Amino acid sequence: MTEVKTEILTLKEAAEFASLHINKNVTTSNISYLINYGRIEKKGNNGTVLIEKQDLIEYYENYYGNREANWKEKLGSDLNWALSFENLKEAETTKHVHRLHPYKGKYIPQLVEYFLGDHTDEFKKQVFFQKNDIVLDPFCGSGTTLTVAQRMNKNFITITLT
Repeated sequence: MTEVKTEILTLKEAAEFASLHINKNVTTSNISYLINYGRIEKKGNNGTVLIEKQDLIEYYENYYGNREANWKEKLGSDLNWALSFENLKEAETTKHVHRLHPYKGKYIPQLVEYFLGDHTDEFKKQVFFQKNDIVLDPFCGSGTTLTVAQRMNKNFITITLT
């Protein structure tokens, strides 16, 4: 019987490996999160955190390989996965005003850019906003719509309640 040797990684090694494996910056905090929320199993004892490399590989294969299929199963096959913006880093999806204060109703700027933009695709069949149109945001929360509209040189009106 042949013994299978598993490769054990420290937090730092796991973060470095994961960054290369998925081609995104993965930090030791990201790996700690996966351990704390039971996504991967912690190995080691006496305060040493170790991870099996194979556990990390399996997590990322399941995460990136099945997310789209799982969501389409729940919401329907006509789901436009491009609007998940999964390919973007967290720092890119929280640009503009998103780091000023917590607001649970906010959405990412890329979504506003998509709908205010002058392009069409398989999902967006028509352009909704022309050059001199006015964008109305009657529920201006964290200011995503107005910030994006201003940056895209669109006229806008917002309503805020304090």
